[in-house]
Amino acid sequence: MEQTESIAVLIPCLNEEKSIVSVIEGFQESLPASQIYVYDNCSSDRTAELAALAGAAVRSQPKIGKGNTLRKMFADIEAEHFLLIDGDGTYVPAEAPLLIKKLKEENIEMVVGRRNAMEHDQKHRLGNKAFNWLYRRLFGNDFTDIFSGYRLLSRRFVKSFPLTSNGFEVETEMSVHASQLNIPCGEVDVSYHPRADGSESKLRTFPDGFKVLRSIFTLLKDNRPILLFGGIASLLTIAALIVGIPVVISFAETGLVERLPSAVLSSALIIVALIQFSLGLLLDSVARGRLELKRLSYLQAK
Repeated sequence: MEQTESIAVLIPCLNEEKSIVSVIEGFQESLPASQIYVYDNCSSDRTAELAALAGAAVRSQPKIGKGNTLRKMFADIEAEHFLLIDGDGTYVPAEAPLLIKKLKEENIEMVVGRRNAMEHDQKHRLGNKAFNWLYRRLFGNDFTDIFSGYRLLSRRFVKSFPLTSNGFEVETEMSVHASQLNIPCGEVDVSYHPRADGSESKLRTFPDGFKVLRSIFTLLKDNRPILLFGGIASLLTIAALIVGIPVVISFAETGLVERLPSAVLSSALIIVALIQFSLGLLLDSVARGRLELKRLSYLQAK
């Protein structure tokens, strides 16, 4: 374990040599008492070398993926507060005191840097809005920017957070964890700038979008299964009624089942709907047990 610091700045990095020095220097100026950790995630450029020369404590994480890197950071480092930021220069280190002020004044466990409108990044803007809308419909209105990589976390949050994601889905998992446990959190507005010239985003619009969508529904299954499977059961029931009502009307008029395939299909859909609803009830009991264990872990963290 690393020595306990008041604030640990955690920077997961992969090929960020064009921006890493300015990010580190920014925190050295805005948070001079903090310890800055850079975890190099298999960079092929001089990211690790430049970070060490700039004064950061540099570690390596051989397993590719932001989630893998943060999991290693959370396990290795001890601090009162953990400040997460991407090393690509899109966030402003000078705004870190805004997050710290929010957390301390309101005595909350996580502060999310809510990014500006990202006018320079139109490609991702629509998708970001769509996913945030979906999140609020499924998990609640706690957050308006679930993908922000600029976050301040308390030690209690970090040490009780069962991080399972491997990639960019980690921010969504953090948000769901906080929403499900009703952990007090907040947001502050922060700036968001284009990446440094010559630096390319590692986000792939459609592949990573599908990964995030899959992650959201996986988290829904694990945390609110009755909503997921109850919704599926409802859709199947509606389909069964659409197919079966004409069969019932025809039988009432003639006394004969004239549409046997439709009758069989409708019956099968009702059976599958009942199975889905039963599965939702069973998994909901499991989810409640897991939620209680998470809550106990959160309460036991100092």
